Amino acid sequence: MTNEVQTTAEVKTLDINAIKEYLPHRYPLLLVDRVLDVELGKRITAIKNVTVNEEFFNGHFPHKPVMPGVLMIEAMAQTAAILSFMTMNVKPDENSVVYFVGIDNARFKRPVEPGDQLKMDVEILRVSRGIWKYKAVASVDGKVAVEGELMCTIRANEGAAAASAAGQ
Repeated sequence: MTNEVQTTAEVKTLDINAIKEYLPHRYPLLLVDRVLDVELGKRITAIKNVTVNEEFFNGHFPHKPVMPGVLMIEAMAQTAAILSFMTMNVKPDENSVVYFVGIDNARFKRPVEPGDQLKMDVEILRVSRGIWKYKAVASVDGKVAVEGELMCTIRANEGAAAASAAGQ
């Protein structure tokens, strides 16, 4: 897998079935419900519909349910991963893994509650030596809930290669 960046102006939307082709995550950690807009090599907009049925609301917090900040960051990271895979014109498989490299300047501005629609806007800032850096903002009703800079890399899944070599 290469980290080659395609830059075209083609705009796409993705439903949940298409999203599952670009993300290995599944319930309860699949945190992107729809992609609204993509500009390959540049930016993406996606949404997460937050419902009271989310498992994390059972304990965070029973008296005042709010989406954990780390899951808001994860939703933005999953949105960034979709953009990266689409930009490289590849889909994830058991031979590759996306790793966080860093999170800078993360700021939490407002709580996200059941019934909210979290809108994630992610922009590629740069790709250098296999490290992707993004500016990410997630908002509810036009008000910023969380923002930050995310960095990730896509690497070979050493565990899959070892299992394949062992005949498993």
